[in-house]
Amino acid sequence: MTRHLPTRTTHRRAAGILAAGLLAGLGPAGPALAAGPGTPARAPAPTSASPAASVAPAPDDGLALTPPMGFNNWNSTQCRAEFDEEMVKGIADIFVDKGLKDAGYEYVNLDDCWALPARDADGKLVPDPARFPGGIKAVADYVHAKGLKLGIYTSAGTKTCNDAGFPGALGHEYSDARQFADWGVDYLKYDNCNNQGVDARQRYTTMRDALKAASATTGRPIVYSICEWGENRPWEWAADVGQLWRTTGDISDNWGSMLSIMKQNLPLARYAGPGHWNDPDMLEVGNGGMTDTEYRTHFSMWSVMAAPLLIGSDLRSASDETFEILGNEEVIAVDQDPLGKQGTVLSSEDGRWVVAKELADGSRAVALFNETGSPQRIATSAKAVGLPGAAAYTLRDLWRHKSYNTAGTISATVPAHGTVLVRVSADGDWAENPPAVELALDGGTLLEAGRPAALTASVTDLGRTPAKHVSVSLTGPRGWTVRATSPTRANVLATGRVLRTGWRVTAPAGTPPGSYDLTLRAGYRSPAGERAGNVLPVRTTVVVAPPSGTSELGGLPWLSATNGWGPVERDTSNGEAAAGDGTPLTIGGTVYASGLGVHADSTVEFYTGGACRTVTAQVGVDDEEGADGSVVFEIWADGTKAATTGVLTNADAAQSLSADVSGARTIRLVVTDAGDGITSDHGDWANARLTC
Repeated sequence: MTRHLPTRTTHRRAAGILAAGLLAGLGPAGPALAAGPGTPARAPAPTSASPAASVAPAPDDGLALTPPMGFNNWNSTQCRAEFDEEMVKGIADIFVDKGLKDAGYEYVNLDDCWALPARDADGKLVPDPARFPGGIKAVADYVHAKGLKLGIYTSAGTKTCNDAGFPGALGHEYSDARQFADWGVDYLKYDNCNNQGVDARQRYTTMRDALKAASATTGRPIVYSICEWGENRPWEWAADVGQLWRTTGDISDNWGSMLSIMKQNLPLARYAGPGHWNDPDMLEVGNGGMTDTEYRTHFSMWSVMAAPLLIGSDLRSASDETFEILGNEEVIAVDQDPLGKQGTVLSSEDGRWVVAKELADGSRAVALFNETGSPQRIATSAKAVGLPGAAAYTLRDLWRHKSYNTAGTISATVPAHGTVLVRVSADGDWAENPPAVELALDGGTLLEAGRPAALTASVTDLGRTPAKHVSVSLTGPRGWTVRATSPTRANVLATGRVLRTGWRVTAPAGTPPGSYDLTLRAGYRSPAGERAGNVLPVRTTVVVAPPSGTSELGGLPWLSATNGWGPVERDTSNGEAAAGDGTPLTIGGTVYASGLGVHADSTVEFYTGGACRTVTAQVGVDDEEGADGSVVFEIWADGTKAATTGVLTNADAAQSLSADVSGARTIRLVVTDAGDGITSDHGDWANARLTC
């Protein structure tokens, strides 16, 4: 059970989950998020001892033959007063007006807090008249009139997950299921709080039977979403219980959370298929905690994983970019492919991921995903993703909406935290498209103001056909100096040939530290004479050299920071909800005044500019996490691991860790989960110091 949640909710699940832990063997108790889906569970990747599994046949009830698509209010509103009848109707209107309905979104789902805290005298659920003055049926009728469907929420316990304690369905399954059907509900999200220690399979199967009975009586089928956070490995037993099951705890609107959940869900591909889906939780796209590049990765990877696509942002205030991401029909088609395969990991070396998904027409969706904080070249081949041998292939870029031909290589330089998503086909139409051309920019994208940096651009023809009249350009922000130091043109590039161009880039003296954009462009003509091109946006960072002498790392600016839950904290433990909410760094009873508080999996990167010698720290699991945490600390110098601990737990005293980082331009402080999931993995870099 995870103990890494906001303190305002630390008491929420104690009674029900403690009973579950003691009576059902679910493990020690812990708190959870304020409502909805519950807490992040340990990583559920199957082990070598897991039983073999294959995709079960599609159910004959016809429900959720492709992953459900829609909206859920929890991530954007939780239980705030704005969650009401008018909001729900407004979301339905936006689905129609903005084309989301036409793109496949159909469920408008209510999460927790829609009911009064007590049942009526007949034991029936009562919608909150302040939020839903017309009742749930009136909302359902409005949503249905738009050609959409309505979803609702409750818990497989005596109360729901909110602190206020709204009625759960344990012991009321048949009555509640009939109420939902009578109201016109089409989708049920069934949570796991206050479960009184009753076996999970029993609780979720009882509601399955109740929903079937209600459907038989009313004629209204209800899609059944099992939300027990992956604690009892539902992928192994729930295919004949519900149409989808949560594989993880709650997602949070930050890169670390999204990445951790993705990694937990990816190994479960063999359990997904039509009518039974792995659910890594709702979409955070548009909620503001990640960049648009990271949100495109979020949406791409959920689609490749055949995950339910449930919008979690308030569409009433969403940006045009949010609608562009959520409405990308080519990416949605990957998620909704009728074959129903979840993508599988082909490689993930050093944070460079290749995930491939077989599609019904024989093509492959291929995600080239860059986990790291700097651009990376990621490559695979048509053969490696399972396509038959062919003279050439059609490659469709699903975010740029352009088609090319390739001789077989599938490759791109992927921005930090970015994903290139392509659809590759062995068809006879490849020659109608221009050759695919890959762009790359190597060298220092970390610049000190006033000092020139050398970069090398490369343009590579990946196509079966040649690229002709090739030209390349590099532009930077206004006032920067960007100068080519070698030729920028080539008359022709045959398959596999490369045009390399050197550049000197200088940010003006006095340029403030921060991120700036360069743009690398290539233009060329296909053999048929049509113009084509490629663009590579490159994020460069103006940095300041670290001071001479010994500095506290907690006081230096970092280049990037990712964290498994909540933000990285300076000089306190990982408080998880917001910056500055941690407690004093404490390991083995010793309190430390300075350092960094993180939560696995975590990476914090600093610029050292080749001028520093050593990194030292006292490391360990913070005392606030009781007895559950287990982590490994690593120090990296550029791309080399310079020092590491073994597995450290809460029982271990602080361990001294030091590394020689001489000559490195960057260092990274990494904390991993020791291979057993992120439960309680609060790591402290106490007295972390850099000597330069």
